Amino acid sequence: AIGSVSAGQALGQGGLPFASALLVGSMGWNGALSFLGVVSLIIMLPLALLITKPPRPAYQIAQGAVAVEEELSSLISPTIVTVWLSAAVIFCCITMSVPLMHLVPLAQDRGFELDDAAGILFAMLLAGVVGRVAFGRLADLIGPVLSYLVASGWQTVLVFFFLQLETLSGFYIYAVIYGFGYSGVMTSILVCVRMLTPISRRAFALGIITMFAWIGHGIGGYQGGFFFDLTGSYNLSYANAVLTGIVNLMLIGVLCVTLNRRRTTLAMT
Repeated sequence: AIGSVSAGQALGQGGLPFASALLVGSMGWNGALSFLGVVSLIIMLPLALLITKPPRPAYQIAQGAVAVEEELSSLISPTIVTVWLSAAVIFCCITMSVPLMHLVPLAQDRGFELDDAAGILFAMLLAGVVGRVAFGRLADLIGPVLSYLVASGWQTVLVFFFLQLETLSGFYIYAVIYGFGYSGVMTSILVCVRMLTPISRRAFALGIITMFAWIGHGIGGYQGGFFFDLTGSYNLSYANAVLTGIVNLMLIGVLCVTLNRRRTTLAMT
């Protein structure tokens, strides 16, 4: 369910910039932003009124769900989980933000027109719609931490190879493959917070963790541009994305091992 909802965010990330570019071209930036604001109000306010509390599930089902959540959230304190995931998402989002913010100029440097370069990013984000749903299902099957590890590994391994692409078709194919995997990070993080924190601390923990995620996006986007201006090449920018991705993988790997050990210890006692 979380994967399906977060897929809407991925669709917005891909569709809105594309639509905005068309609107700015025809209406100017002032008219485009005003139009988008009015459309958002017309669509989002009625949808917000439709959100209600879910019906209470059957007692046995509810008790089982609560037992699973309490078992996972009791393995590590909420404060440690919040700090741990906050540190991980900073590095994860530095990795993620480099192709998000610098894929279009990278493609332009290869000689492709702006429309073609923007289409590559659009294709990557559309693939992310499917990826978020798929990784939501994967989190149900193998657990959210392992799902986060898989998605993080996917984006870390693939991110640097954007620099090896030379053809437009190659960019499109590779963007779809990369987009499907990297998008699972967001779904997995949301489920990790839900399963590893008690309900009384969950909203606060999610707010802190997503704040650090945006900080990571800012750092990644800035360093990508800074090192390009410094060297005239994206090699160092994308190499830094790989390095931060490895740090993220190490943090999540240690978290996964820690959870398994504590679960084993509790089972033995």
